[in-house]
Amino acid sequence: MLLTRKDLDLAVDQGVLDAARAEGLWAFLLRKNAQRPQFDLQHLLYYFGALLVMGAMGWFVNESWERFGGLGLLLIALAYAGVFATVGWWLWTKAGYRVPGGLLVTLAVWMTPLAIYGLEVLTGMWPQAVPGAFAKYHVLVRGSWLLMEAGTVLAGLLALRFFRFPFLTFPVAFALWYMSMDLTPLLFGRTEFSWDERKLVSLCFGLIVLAVTYVVDRRMREDFAFWGYLFGLMAFWGGLSAMESHSELGKLAYCGINVGLLLVSILVQRRVFLVFGALGVAGYLGHLAWHVFKDSLAFPFVLSLIGLLVIAAGVQYRRHGEALERVVLAALPGWLRNGLPQYRRGLGD
Repeated sequence: MLLTRKDLDLAVDQGVLDAARAEGLWAFLLRKNAQRPQFDLQHLLYYFGALLVMGAMGWFVNESWERFGGLGLLLIALAYAGVFATVGWWLWTKAGYRVPGGLLVTLAVWMTPLAIYGLEVLTGMWPQAVPGAFAKYHVLVRGSWLLMEAGTVLAGLLALRFFRFPFLTFPVAFALWYMSMDLTPLLFGRTEFSWDERKLVSLCFGLIVLAVTYVVDRRMREDFAFWGYLFGLMAFWGGLSAMESHSELGKLAYCGINVGLLLVSILVQRRVFLVFGALGVAGYLGHLAWHVFKDSLAFPFVLSLIGLLVIAAGVQYRRHGEALERVVLAALPGWLRNGLPQYRRGLGD
């Protein structure tokens, strides 16, 4: 819920709050949210600058960097990480500068893959065959990238131990997403593998990431779970959607799983589940339109009616949604309600 000063002024005008309490509440909210990212020019510059550095030292590193050799790449990565971590720690300790400080610490973690790659080139030790230039890290699926990803996860978790900055979960979740793809050749013990094997590993690994993220989400009041949910769903939903089913029953089951994602989005209040679930349901309806009922004149009209009913359901949910959620959550078994994230449990009380 977005609360503005105008909302408090309106509450005062309608007698819900007195002016003194409204003033005190607003001062408290300002102090509480002073360090949170906001949509203003200041934070836009912070995050845009961090994105440029991530691109420069990650996605846009080209093959000419190989001229530095393993030792050169290792030293460059360590130098960058050291400067980022030192300045980030210094800003983190200054009042009002925790966001740029946290972003610089995140950039230090982002240097981990390059540092490990340089070390592997220097020592010649790879989990599998030599994967090629670092520039191919973001392009090709290779089992030999695994140590780079595992190192990034460990570096991110270590940084989170000292800096409780939610965006630090981005490089961790990003590395886990890559790991979901690069695990396939290692698990099957070969560099060549089928798409079916890749889809299965992606789906299972995505489920694991979602489960771990959920555990984190239910223990934390701050949002440390967003990136885990996003990349976990990309791995799980991507693998699931890429699987081919030659039966209508299988495709219906796929639609049912996506409807389940829509329900999960309500329970845990995460729109990312809503987005992926809606895409899946839309894909299934598209299948019906183009393959099952392609010669039916009635299908577009029936589908339009269903769409209007969904909109009507949304209108009713807008009116009675909170009361309905309280009833549903109160009806859940105690163990299930207690398993929800902390920000959701109170609705069932």
